[in-house]
Amino acid sequence: MRGLFFVEPVIALYAFASFLIYPLLQQYVYRRLWQDLTNTTYPAYDNTSVCVTNTSSNHTNHHNEVQRQASLFSLYTELFSTPPSLVVTLLLVAYSDQRGRKIAIVLPLVGSLVFTLSFLAVSFFELDVYLLIGASLASSLFGGIGTFLGGCFAYIADMCENGKQKTLRMAGVDMVIGLLSGVASLLTGYFLQAAGFNWPFLTSAICQFLTLLYALFVLEESVKKPPGDAIDLNGPPRPSAIKQMFFGMHQLFAGASGRSNALLVLLLLVFTTFSFAHVGGLSVITLYELNEPLCWSEILIGYGTALSTTVFLTSFLGVSAFTFCGAPQLLTILVGILSVVSGMILASFAKTTVLMFLVRVPMLLAIMPFPILRSMMSKIVSNSKQGALFACVAFLDNLSNSVSSAVFNAIYGITVAWYPGFSFLLAAGLCLIPLVLLAAVGLLGVDVATEVEESEGLLSAEDDPDADEDDKSVLRT
Repeated sequence: MRGLFFVEPVIALYAFASFLIYPLLQQYVYRRLWQDLTNTTYPAYDNTSVCVTNTSSNHTNHHNEVQRQASLFSLYTELFSTPPSLVVTLLLVAYSDQRGRKIAIVLPLVGSLVFTLSFLAVSFFELDVYLLIGASLASSLFGGIGTFLGGCFAYIADMCENGKQKTLRMAGVDMVIGLLSGVASLLTGYFLQAAGFNWPFLTSAICQFLTLLYALFVLEESVKKPPGDAIDLNGPPRPSAIKQMFFGMHQLFAGASGRSNALLVLLLLVFTTFSFAHVGGLSVITLYELNEPLCWSEILIGYGTALSTTVFLTSFLGVSAFTFCGAPQLLTILVGILSVVSGMILASFAKTTVLMFLVRVPMLLAIMPFPILRSMMSKIVSNSKQGALFACVAFLDNLSNSVSSAVFNAIYGITVAWYPGFSFLLAAGLCLIPLVLLAAVGLLGVDVATEVEESEGLLSAEDDPDADEDDKSVLRT
C-alpha cells in the first residue's frame, strides 16, 4: 500500500497528546510537593480562586516555599534532559539528509511515549515524584520536540516548490499545533476534575501510540535513496552518522557566499534570542497563575492555556494576510516581536483573573516570526541542505528553550517572594536583542533566494551532459 506525503496528521496528533498533559505536569508536581512539604492535602476547591479560603501568613509561606521547590524541579529537569536531547537533535535531523526524515520523526515519538508512560506509572502507583527527572532524561535520549519539529519542517521543505508555499505551509503547521493543543488544553481542566491525573495520562499515551503507528506505516518518506545506494562490501566503508552530521553542518556554510552566510547567521540569532525571551516568559505562567493572588483552579488554568494556544491560529491568519498583501517579511517579524513585548509587560502587572485572561490579547500575533524566519532561512540554502539547516535550527531552538526555561524558573524562584512578575518584565526586555538583530538584517538587505536559485541552476546545468555549452556559459556569467 502506498503511503501518504502528509506530515500534518502526525503533528496534529502529537500536539493534541502533548497538550493534553502539558498543563497537568506542573500542576501534578506542584500538588505532590505541596503534600510533601506541608503534610496537608492540596487546597483545591470548585470556586475560581483557592486563595480566598485561607489568607493566613502561614498559608502564604507554604505557597512561596512550594513555588520555589516547583521552579527548582523544573530547573533540574531541564539540566538533566537538555544535553542528550541536543546531541540527538543534531545527529538525527542532519542525518536525515542522507537516510530520510522519518528517523527524525519516529524516534522522538518513541521518547514522548516513554515519558508519558513513566508519568502515568508515577501517578498511578504514587512513586517518588523525583523519578520524573529520570524519565525526562530517558526520553531525551530519543530526541525531543526540537528533533520532532526539525524533522517535520525539513519534510515540509522537501515537499514545497517555492518560498511562498513554504511560508504558508509552515505557518499552517503552527496553526495545526495551536488548534489541537487548544482543544486539548481546554479539556484538561475538566478531565482532571472529573477523573484525576491518571486518565489524561493514559489518553495521551494512546494518542501517542496511534501517532507512532501513522508515522511508521502510513507516512511516506520524502527523501528517496538513489538506486545505487546498496551497501558495497568490497568498496570503502561508509562514513559514520557523526561524520555525516559534521559534513552536513560544514556544507551548510561552506558552499555559500559571505553575504549569504552573514544573513543566515543573523536570522539564526534572531530566531534563537526571540525564542529564548518568548519561551522563557511563558515557562513560568502556570506557576504564576497557581500563586497568590490568582491561585487559579485546574479549570481556569485549562481555559488560560486554551486561550493562549489561539495565538497559533491568529498568527497563521496574520502571516497569511501579510503575505497576500505583499508586506515585507521583516515587518511581519517586527509586529510579532512587539506583540510578545506588550503581552509580557501586561502579564507582569496582572493581579486579577480578568486581567490575566486579557494578557493573551496583545500576544495574538506572537508566533508570526517563527514560520517567517524558518522560510527565510530555508530559501537561503539549497534543497540538499534542508536537513542540515533544520538540524541547526532545531538544535538552537531546543537549546534556547531549555536554557530559558531553566534560567527563568531559577529567577522566578528567587524573585517570587518580592515581585513574581519580574520574569515577565525580563522577557520583554530581552526582546530588544532580536529587534536590534532584525535591524541588522534589514541593513544587510541581500536577496539570497535569487542567488541560491542561480547557483542551483548552474550546478544542474553543469551536471547535465545534454546541456549546450552556450547555456552553461550564460549561467556562469
